[in-house]
Amino acid sequence: MASTSSQAISDRGKNQPPPQDPKGFWERVKIWWSEFSLQTKLLAIATLAVSMLMTGITFFVLNGIQRDAGINDTRYARDLGLLLSGNVSELISKGKERELGSVAEKFWRSSKSLRYIFFADKEGLIYLGIPVSGTPINGYSELQLTRRLTLPENFKKRSQNPLIRQHLTPQGQVTDVFVPLTWEGEFLGTLALGVNPNEKALANAALTREVTVAVFISIWVLVILGAVINTLTITRPVKELLRGVREIASGKFDARISMPISGELGELLNSFNAMALQLEAYDEANIEELTSAQVKQQSLIATMADGALLLDEEGKIVLANPTAKRLFRWEGRNLEGQELLNELPEILSNELHDSLTSILNRSSESNDLRCSLDEPNRTLRIVLQSVRDPNRETLKGIAVTVQDLTREVELNAAQSRFISNVSHELRTPLFNIKSYIETLHDLGDKLSEAEKIEFLGVANSEADRLTRLVNDVLDLSKLESGRSVQFESIDLQPALEQTLRNYKLNADEKKVLLKLDLNEDIPKVLGNWDLLLQVLDNLVGNALKFNKAGGLLILRSYTWPDTCTAEPPINKDSAPFCELISPLPRLRVEISDTGSGISKEAQESIFDRFYRVENSVHTEVGTGLGLSIAQGIIQKHGGKIGIASEPGTGTTFWFDLPLEQADADEVYLQAERSNQLAI
Repeated sequence: MASTSSQAISDRGKNQPPPQDPKGFWERVKIWWSEFSLQTKLLAIATLAVSMLMTGITFFVLNGIQRDAGINDTRYARDLGLLLSGNVSELISKGKERELGSVAEKFWRSSKSLRYIFFADKEGLIYLGIPVSGTPINGYSELQLTRRLTLPENFKKRSQNPLIRQHLTPQGQVTDVFVPLTWEGEFLGTLALGVNPNEKALANAALTREVTVAVFISIWVLVILGAVINTLTITRPVKELLRGVREIASGKFDARISMPISGELGELLNSFNAMALQLEAYDEANIEELTSAQVKQQSLIATMADGALLLDEEGKIVLANPTAKRLFRWEGRNLEGQELLNELPEILSNELHDSLTSILNRSSESNDLRCSLDEPNRTLRIVLQSVRDPNRETLKGIAVTVQDLTREVELNAAQSRFISNVSHELRTPLFNIKSYIETLHDLGDKLSEAEKIEFLGVANSEADRLTRLVNDVLDLSKLESGRSVQFESIDLQPALEQTLRNYKLNADEKKVLLKLDLNEDIPKVLGNWDLLLQVLDNLVGNALKFNKAGGLLILRSYTWPDTCTAEPPINKDSAPFCELISPLPRLRVEISDTGSGISKEAQESIFDRFYRVENSVHTEVGTGLGLSIAQGIIQKHGGKIGIASEPGTGTTFWFDLPLEQADADEVYLQAERSNQLAI
């Protein structure tokens, strides 16, 4: 008989297909309930019925006990309040505060149920409290100054019906009694008592709860013992086999059933373990290849220079690579399952809405659009491509590629501006040269020799201007071509002296005093002699050109400590200044003049290409590229160039250079970083 029963169980286990994962809570509850035997179900129902019955009885009993205890506490508190008020009303009316305190303290000590006693005057200010009372200050206690009782307006008329309430404190429940104090019809104040609950009633309620819990535990122990006996015989092996089948169906081929059972049921369990072992070996043979392909795919997506997103068929995010998270500022966020349009900036979401909707509605296969963001200022190209099944019928998802075109757009705009500026700057001297030469050609016999010489001088001057412009453009092109610059140890003092000698005649002609302010031994720097000489020539030339007659031009150099926090000078009496930009040791060079100065607005654009301050405040001519070239040269050296100016006072241009003892690799990295910032 046992063999036949085991064989039937074995046949049912082999023939039944793996149960499908049910949908809905009640379906799962129904399946879970059907797994138990009839005996277990009846036992559980009986236990539940007894538990609910006992719970109901206990609830009513405890509720009655607590209600009676509350009524008794209320009556006791009211009687105490009326008793004490009757004893102290006369003392209060006669102003016997010392006797009042003595009576109240004796009354408080005579009863263990009293938590506190407060006396308040007609205005509700507390002037006596037991066991704690405020220290008198200027005739008033601390409680008078800080505590006031707020009671109903009709409280004074309730002499025989005190106001009673109950509340919880960290030390337990307290019954508060507020009794109006009257003597011969006059309202004297308020008596407040705090009464502890009846300890005996609390002990009875606690005992009832403990007995109820003990009964519940006994019932459930009996239920558990019956369930264990039933489980160890038949239910447990069948459940274990069902669990193993479900795990195999879900792809967990390492599932095993280990139970010391003999007979047909034990043979069935052993056959299940053998089957699971074969499936696991087959799965391991393919898992390595699948894992390798997955790792390659993830690495490829993660290292893409463009942003990549994968959406499901509802437009929700499934995957986002690091580049996409950086572009949309999603770092550190879990985006899986989120709507793409809800996670994007509003302006970008509005532009993508129609394109994404058309793909989700199967109206189109792909869309390519260009979008702009304000903060940060970016230009993005977004390509949407539908992902379908091999039959091209069902939409499986959407692949989104995001390209950051900001750099390309900026370069194109910069190129256009540069070409426009160069064309404009070249056109003016060429037009002047052509005009004067045509005049000489057409009217040469009608012009005097002086006019001819004047016309040729203008043409020659414009040709020189054209040459300077072309040379400056070539110099700027060399700096931005990325060609490496050879650095060597340079003593900058001869270069400073040579620059001042070159402009000595021009300064004397303009009556500008040239001054060289150097430390005794300025350290050598790492740099290129010709390029640094070009920077000095440009900055000193500008300072002399825009200085006023009888002014002062100071060329200053000093070592630059990292801790320096001084402000930049704007005249000859100011101290040297510096600004912390790098941990490398530095040599600071300053060129200060006492000219008309440069406005704050002009200082922001002073290093831009083709920007000339003289367009608005001077009549001196120039190409507008000198300061851009100087900035590029200093950045090639890993340094920084800046300006400090005050209109009507003067201007100081400064730059710093790495010292000779600085590490060459560090200087190179600093130069590369400066070049990237400039670009």
